[in-house]
Amino acid sequence: MIKDLREKTGIGMGKCKEALEEAKGDIELAISNLRKAGMASAVKKEGRATNEGLIGTADDRDVVVLVEVNAETDFVVKNDRFRDFFNTVVQEALRARPASLEAFLAGKYSKEPALTIDQYRATVVQTIGENIQIRRLLILPKSKEKSVGMYSHQGGKIVTVVEITGSGSEEALAKDVAMHVAAAAPEYLSPEKVPQQVLDQEKEIAKSQIKGKPENIIDKIVDGKLKAFYDQACLVCQKYVRDDSVTIAELVGKKAKETGSPLKVTHFIRWSVGQ
Repeated sequence: MIKDLREKTGIGMGKCKEALEEAKGDIELAISNLRKAGMASAVKKEGRATNEGLIGTADDRDVVVLVEVNAETDFVVKNDRFRDFFNTVVQEALRARPASLEAFLAGKYSKEPALTIDQYRATVVQTIGENIQIRRLLILPKSKEKSVGMYSHQGGKIVTVVEITGSGSEEALAKDVAMHVAAAAPEYLSPEKVPQQVLDQEKEIAKSQIKGKPENIIDKIVDGKLKAFYDQACLVCQKYVRDDSVTIAELVGKKAKETGSPLKVTHFIRWSVGQ
């Protein structure tokens, strides 16, 4: 019955359970009570597309948090009430460090423990009048051997995070690379990270463009085209947007020589709203 009520209303399982208990198992009465309480009226908007929004980051000594919150229109995204909700959600995620988005939504809202985060979201939907969704969340651990750089572009429409291992004191370099990631939009970290299926497809495309040539010539041309693909798609192979005389790998390598630390880009994230 709880599952049935959730499917009909879209409200969280905990609230559905409470509503059914209060209604002594009468689903229609539970729905009516939820609507009177202002919860179900918000759910009517749940099916509407949420293509706008913001991505936020927050960090402390131990973790970095990324959260995307969506709304239906850019007008609402610019609304102070939405911004307050967005900033609160980011800080709640940093505080709670949940194992998943589902766990976060089911967790308690620290400023009003009677509500879960999802119920808090529903009250904001009721106030603003648009469907608002917490779309995704990610928690990244920090360590003394890693430097993490974050970059926000277009006011939170694109957010990137870069991790450099080998030192915990290269946040500025990591942020520079994160800025590059926002602009250059790499698909993979390095050639080794490109899936075999993608490589096979690129090779097939290259070979189809050079039919009729000797096999040894074809292999050389294919290798050249793969290198061009890596230079375009792989972060460490890309030319640095602020200085195209060096690749990202060379930029980090240069810093490694200066500091004597074994620096290496080991991870990046690039989120864009609605991606």
